[in-house]
Amino acid sequence: MRFPRPRARGSLLALLLGAVLVLAGCGSSAEQGPAEPATPASGQFPVTIPTAFGDVTIDRQPQRVVALGWGDAEVALTLGVQPVGAADWLPVGGDGVAPWMPPDKHYTTAPTMLGTMEVSAEQVAALNPDLILDTRASGDKARYDQLAALGVPVLGIPAGGEAYATSWQQQLDMIGKALGRTAEAEKVKNDLDAKFSQAATAHPEFQGKTVAVGAKMATSYGAYVNGGARVEFLERLGFMQSPRVQAQAGKDFYITVSPERMDLFDADLTVISPIGIDASQITSDPLFQAVPSVQAGHVVVLSDNTISLAFASATPLGLSYAIDEVVPMITEAMAR
Repeated sequence: MRFPRPRARGSLLALLLGAVLVLAGCGSSAEQGPAEPATPASGQFPVTIPTAFGDVTIDRQPQRVVALGWGDAEVALTLGVQPVGAADWLPVGGDGVAPWMPPDKHYTTAPTMLGTMEVSAEQVAALNPDLILDTRASGDKARYDQLAALGVPVLGIPAGGEAYATSWQQQLDMIGKALGRTAEAEKVKNDLDAKFSQAATAHPEFQGKTVAVGAKMATSYGAYVNGGARVEFLERLGFMQSPRVQAQAGKDFYITVSPERMDLFDADLTVISPIGIDASQITSDPLFQAVPSVQAGHVVVLSDNTISLAFASATPLGLSYAIDEVVPMITEAMAR
C-alpha cells in the first residue's frame, strides 16, 4: 500500500522544494536500529495538539519517532530526538542530515530513509513507531487516514493550515510539544528571533527597502509572495515585500513571471535562486540582466547549493545558517 500522490500543481511543488529534482525519491533503507534512549521530557504528558484533522493526544514521551514532513526530522534532531525513520526532502542524501547541522545534532544510529511525496505504509509500520510527524506536508486527507490507520498518533499540518505552508514557528512549537521538548523548542525560537533582530539592527540600511524574491526553473521564472519563508526571511531583516509582486498574488505563495513581466523583479534588492538548473542560466539570461536592479548590481543570486537550500529550508538551523551566509551577500549588493 502506498499513499496517493497529492493533487498539487507541479510548479508549486518545484518552487517549494527548491533544489529537489526527484520529488518522490526514496532514500535507501538502513537496518532498523533500536530507538535512542530518551532524555527526560521538559514538557508534560499527556499533551493534546490541534491539527487540521482534529486534536491529537500523545499519552507519553515518544520513543520511536517517524518524521515524514518537510523539515520534521531536522527539527526533531535540533531538539535532541533522533527519528527511526525520516524523509530526505531537500535532498542531501545519506541520512538526510543537512550540511548546516552541527555534529552533536547528527544521528548515532542511521534512520530508515522513507519517501517524501509517496511513502510505503509497510515501511513505516515495520519501524514500530509511537509517533508520526507530518507537520509540513500536503495535508491530503487520504495520506493522513492511511497513516492514522497504523494506530499511532499522527501529527499532521496545523489546524487551519494549508499544504506545505506550516511556518517554522508552528512546526517547532508542535514538534516541541509532541516530543516533550517545549523548553528546548522555546530556546531555539528565542535564539533565532534574537539572531534576526541582531542582523536587522546591524543593517539599518535594509529598513523599508523593497525586495523581490524569485527563482528560475528550467522553463520559467517565479516570484514569491507573502506567506512563504523566503519573503519572511527578508522581512525579518527589515526589507519590504515588493508591492508590485504582491499585487499579483493569488492563493499560492508564488506567482509565475512571464518573459513579458520581468519588470516585476525590479526592486531595491532582487534575490533569486536557481532550481534544478545551473546559476549561469540566470546570470547569462539577457532578460534577467535587463532588470534595472540587476543592471545596478543590487542582486543576490544564490548560486551555492547549500546556501540556497538553507534559505529555502524554513527550519531554525537552516535559517540561522542562511543569516550567516546571505546577509553579507545582501550587504555587498546593497552597497553597489
